[in-house]
Amino acid sequence: MRSSKAAVTLIGLALLGVYACSMPAYGQAGKIVFLAAPKDHGVPGRHEYEKDLRVLAYCLEHSTNLKDVTTKVYVGKAPGIDELKDSAAIVVESDGDRSASEHHPLFPANATTDHGKYSPEAAGFLKDFDELMKKGVGLVVFHYATEIDNETARQYYMDWVGGYYASEPGVRNNPVDTWSITLQNEGHPILRGVHPWSYKEEIFTKFQLREGPQLTPLIIATPAAANFGPRIVSWAYQRKEGGRGFVMGGMDMHVNLQIEDNRRLLLNGIIWAARMEVPAGGVASTVSDDVMK
Repeated sequence: MRSSKAAVTLIGLALLGVYACSMPAYGQAGKIVFLAAPKDHGVPGRHEYEKDLRVLAYCLEHSTNLKDVTTKVYVGKAPGIDELKDSAAIVVESDGDRSASEHHPLFPANATTDHGKYSPEAAGFLKDFDELMKKGVGLVVFHYATEIDNETARQYYMDWVGGYYASEPGVRNNPVDTWSITLQNEGHPILRGVHPWSYKEEIFTKFQLREGPQLTPLIIATPAAANFGPRIVSWAYQRKEGGRGFVMGGMDMHVNLQIEDNRRLLLNGIIWAARMEVPAGGVASTVSDDVMK
């Protein structure tokens, strides 16, 4: 009898272990935090950081094949660590860090630093944020927020999401063009239900990427007019500690969130980064004109 009870106990513990391994190691499984910069440049319909992220937050909370997802959108500087520590994933869409007149929720403008060290306050916040990443909180970065000039910030991005965009003197690799989007590593969960598409968009390309099996290219974009060929513009990153990162170099023109495959890629990436199961066929969503406003 004792041996039977012991066997049942061992089976129960084993199942509990399997379940625990399938769940996020840190934070609420369904809490997604969005960090948007204020709109500080660009014509209406472009660089609509807050509007973009509110659409994605709405889609996650109203998806018919997700459960118990909650969202919170912050605009401007990131909130304190106490507001972020129970997140499953954090999503950033913003300016880069190159200009003192623009805004990145995580990194102060590089022009206000010696290109490496931050103020004690900023350095302390980033150290605490790095601890969240090491504990398994996912990070998703879109578009201009990938462009980082500060060397300390670049190392953080390498560790958190596996890469960053670095502009070359006098050269920009983010043209507005008509892009053909194709898929790579189609068995990856982020690409569930995603099909190739074409659209007019500004896409950041020519990223500095970490080499090795932790990084999985997902999207190859080919411009119609620019004088370069196909480039990796989106990828998934698996941190050694267990956390995940997802990056997409597009996400400039607000109207493109109406493209279902584009929207599904972004939503799938957020769910994957949160270490939740991406539904078969991808995250289901619809957006009305009212939601897009």
